[in-house]
Amino acid sequence: MSLIDTRDLYKIYQVGDVEVRALNGVSVAIEPGEFVAVMGPSGSGKSTFMNILGCLDKPTRGTYMLDGIDVTATDLSKLAGVRNRKIGFVFQGFNLIKRTTALENVELPMIYNHTPAAQRRKKALEALEAVGLAQRADHLPNQLSGGQQQRVAIARSLVCDAPIIFADEPTGNLDTKMSIEVMDLFTRLNKEMGKTIILITHEPDIAQYATRLIKFKDGQKISDEKQTPRCATPAAQEEK
Repeated sequence: MSLIDTRDLYKIYQVGDVEVRALNGVSVAIEPGEFVAVMGPSGSGKSTFMNILGCLDKPTRGTYMLDGIDVTATDLSKLAGVRNRKIGFVFQGFNLIKRTTALENVELPMIYNHTPAAQRRKKALEALEAVGLAQRADHLPNQLSGGQQQRVAIARSLVCDAPIIFADEPTGNLDTKMSIEVMDLFTRLNKEMGKTIILITHEPDIAQYATRLIKFKDGQKISDEKQTPRCATPAAQEEK
């Protein structure tokens, strides 16, 4: 069974007398442990697609099965729980709370889960360790570089043990060096922890880190191909 399975997804908005089809019959199956990049120009439907896959929105019609759950038949009020169990999010703008430490930012999803404080701290520290930032646990976001802030956001996506990470333009605010570090981290999470990574990007060089590339245009999937992923660091290149 596919982890993600969409069949003929449509998302239609009515703008005055005009019908806008943000998604126009999209069918995609994603297996556990895949690293998928979704590309397309602005207005192509890739962000709408991510919002539906991330249980942030529902399609106008079509079906979406997430790890055996029929999302299209689930009330929006119940989807928050599904998101928390199944999905971690990483965004372009980091979305960290400015006045709280890295550790407290990573703990946040577990507060919504009512995880006991001691367990929250332990899991948050383990997640920061996994992204190489345990020594910065007590730092505020403004005391961290952009790449470090994004790694804190990635740690936050890990703490609920969700099998899927959605990364929406995760390198959009980073320079080349920091972008490589972040993509190296996503590659390791995919290979070593078995996380299913779904990367939304408009940058071809960033999309090359994925093992599969889906392209969107005008609300439709126009291509879906396997690819040989780019190694993220010179060390990785040598190992290969």
